[in-house]
Amino acid sequence: MNELNPNFMQEMGAAAKGAARDLASATAQQKTRALDAAADAIWAQRTKIIAANKTDLDYGRKKNLTGAMMDRLMLDAVRIKGICDSLRLVAAQQDPIGSVMEEWNQPSGLHIQRVRTPIGVIGVIYESRPNVTADAAALCLKSGNAVILRGGSESFHSSTAIHACLLEGLRAAGLPDAAIQLVPTRDRAAVTAMLQATDFIDVIVPRGGKGLVGLVQKEARVPVFAHLEGICHIYVDATADLEKTRSVVVNAKTRRTGICGSAECLLINKAFWNTDGEVLVKDLLDAGVEVRAEGAAQVPGTVPAKNDDFGKEFLDMIIAVKIVDGLQAAIEHIRTYGSNHTDAIMTEDDDVAAKFFKNVDSAILMRNASTQFADGGEFGMGAEIGIATGKLHARGPVGAVQLTSFKYLVTGDGTVRS
Repeated sequence: MNELNPNFMQEMGAAAKGAARDLASATAQQKTRALDAAADAIWAQRTKIIAANKTDLDYGRKKNLTGAMMDRLMLDAVRIKGICDSLRLVAAQQDPIGSVMEEWNQPSGLHIQRVRTPIGVIGVIYESRPNVTADAAALCLKSGNAVILRGGSESFHSSTAIHACLLEGLRAAGLPDAAIQLVPTRDRAAVTAMLQATDFIDVIVPRGGKGLVGLVQKEARVPVFAHLEGICHIYVDATADLEKTRSVVVNAKTRRTGICGSAECLLINKAFWNTDGEVLVKDLLDAGVEVRAEGAAQVPGTVPAKNDDFGKEFLDMIIAVKIVDGLQAAIEHIRTYGSNHTDAIMTEDDDVAAKFFKNVDSAILMRNASTQFADGGEFGMGAEIGIATGKLHARGPVGAVQLTSFKYLVTGDGTVRS
C-alpha cells in the first residue's frame, strides 16, 4: 500500500479499540501462547525476513543512511534469534494484568485494592530498527494493550515480514488480528494522523532519534512516553579502578555506537588524569574512536573539542573528553549537557557513588558498569519499548509493567457513609 487511505486512522483505531476490549479479558495463557507461537513463526520464516531486510538495506544505501543507522536496520540469523529470545522472555514473565499493587482496610469498613489494568491502545512510532516491531508488539500484548505500529520507511519490508509472524501468533492463541496492527504505508501523513488520534490512541511511544521524538512531542495531542536523546556520560572518579575503567569505557563507547546507551562523553577527575587518564584516551584511540578532547586532555591523536561536542549524541565512533576538578564539577557538567537518560560513575568510594546517585537526575544511573546495559532486556524485562526520561507514569526502560494503568476495587458490606 503506497497511498494513504484517508480513513485509515478511523478504521485501524476502531479495530484497535475493539481488540483492546478483548485483550482486557484475555487469559495469561493466551498471551503467552501468542508470543511463543510468534517466536516460532519468526524463526521458521527467518530466510524470508532476511530477504525482506536485504531490500530495506538496499533502500537505506540509496538514501545514504549513516553507518549507525544501517547497523540498526540490519538483520541476520543472530539478531533474528535475539528477537525470538526476547519474545519468549516476555512470554515467560508474570502477567501484570489483575495483579494487586496495594490493598488496605479503611475504618469505614471498606476494603480497597489497587490493581493493574491495560492502558488500552498504544501507538508506537519508530525508525529503522525492525526488531522494535516485535518488541513493542510483545510488550503491548503482554500488558493487555492493542498496538498500532508505524515503522520507519527504511524498515518497511522487514517490519511487514515480522508483523505477518506476529499475526500467526495471535491466531494460534485465538486473539484478534487487530490487537497488533502495522500501518501499511511509508506515507508520513500516517504519523500526523496517529498523533492527533485522541479518539482511538491512549498513548504514543516514539522510538528513534531527536528529530522524530521532537516532532512527536511538538505535534502530539495524545500523551507521549519519550526521550529526546541518549547523551550518556561516564565520570571517572579519583578512586576509580584503572582496569575496570578501561574495559567499561571502551565497551560503553564501542560495543554498539548506534544505540541510545552508547557513551558520548567521558569526564575524568583531574587526580585520576594525572596518574592514569591518558591510558583511557589511548585505549579509545586504539579502538578506532575519534576523541574530541578539551584542554589538557588534548594528547597526541585527539581532535580539539568544539563547544557543541558536549551535549551531542554522536551515535558513531566519536566521544567527547573533558578533565574536571572533581565530583561536583562532573555533576554540574551532566546537569548542563545531559539528557536525563543514562549516566555512569567509575569509583571505589561508596560515599562518592552515593552523592552521584543522589544528585544526578537521570532515569538510569550506573556505578562501575557500562552504559550499554541501559536496555530493558538487560534489566530483566525481556524487551523494552523505549527509555522514558520524563517523570510521569513511566521512567527508564518501558516494559510490560510500565504499559499498565490501574484501578481501585472497593468492597463493602452494605457500608454507608455517615
